Amino acid sequence: MAEKKKFGAFAGVFTPSILTILGVIMYMRMGWVVGNAGLIGTIAIIFLAHVISVSTGLSVSSIATDKKVGAGGIYYILSRSMGIPIGGSIGIALYVGTALSISLYLIGFAESFNGYFGFDTGINGLRISGSIALLILSSIALISTSVALKTQFFILIAIILSIVSIFLGTSEYTPETVNLLSDEGSVPMEIVFAIFFPAVTGFTAGTAMSGDLKDPKKSIPIGTIASIAVGFFVYIILAFFISYHIDSETLKNDNNILMKIALFSPLVVAGIWGATLSSALGGILGAPRILQAMSHDTITPRIFGKGVGANDEPVNALLLVFIIAQMGVLIGELDVIVRVVSMFYLAAYGFINISFYLESWANPDFQPTFKVKRWIGLIGF
Repeated sequence: MAEKKKFGAFAGVFTPSILTILGVIMYMRMGWVVGNAGLIGTIAIIFLAHVISVSTGLSVSSIATDKKVGAGGIYYILSRSMGIPIGGSIGIALYVGTALSISLYLIGFAESFNGYFGFDTGINGLRISGSIALLILSSIALISTSVALKTQFFILIAIILSIVSIFLGTSEYTPETVNLLSDEGSVPMEIVFAIFFPAVTGFTAGTAMSGDLKDPKKSIPIGTIASIAVGFFVYIILAFFISYHIDSETLKNDNNILMKIALFSPLVVAGIWGATLSSALGGILGAPRILQAMSHDTITPRIFGKGVGANDEPVNALLLVFIIAQMGVLIGELDVIVRVVSMFYLAAYGFINISFYLESWANPDFQPTFKVKRWIGLIGF
């Protein structure tokens, strides 16, 4: 087990988090968000989403430095610091949200993959491509846990190059006037927010593999806050760039517009595929560990706590993750899946924040080394 705990803040927390933050929503729906909400509306949505993610990230980081951190991600952190009942209730919401987010990434991948190769982009075509990708990634997770962390640096480079390619691209879609607010015929703002929100939930990917970190108490706060800050910076710049370079009608109707305007579109394709597949693989690796840790504490059936091999790989828990993710893939519509995922994450984040607030207010034994003002948890809630 000692051999596994070898990742620092950058490789173990920041990189998997930023790969998930700058993922499917950024590539496949950011233009749609700007087209429907306008520039001011989009900035408001980004700010509101980041108030939630920053407060939750700070709450989780503080809780993580209160007690010893083991495998099981946020569930383990919460249950050891605040008790198993609170940790278990939030852990189940996070587990289902993480399992369903796998299908979100895979349907996003299928949209791009099928569109690029001219395959069926209808609901059945997306279901088939998404299911095949899920089967392949689950097989990889069974064979080798370290694959995701070994390939993530190449994917991060691909994402950086793809963003540069988008910014350097020439556009024939430049609008005569910048659309500042949502206009008639736009989707309601609460739906736009629900579709954007999973873009900021990626910071939990870094804490999901908490058992593989060299120094979790140091790595989780640094990696989590850094990934949220970089994600916020990129989304704000992208919102301005899209508003000034692409007209709103094109944004509303073409989900592949960022690929079309890029200087070198294959770079954007590589970024989309790398981000979506690595995020899905991160969920396939992280979600079973949450369920396994909960089963060790007898919150969920013990059968899901059984592991295989020297690294105690959670094979039974992985099978249930596969089933939940497959159900999501069969929905086949990104805009539907993303709204369901948002509800699970919003519920979990709300309870994480209020738990942190109450614990820091009422429990004298709560002594984290990473100090955060308790009112931040209340704002997040």
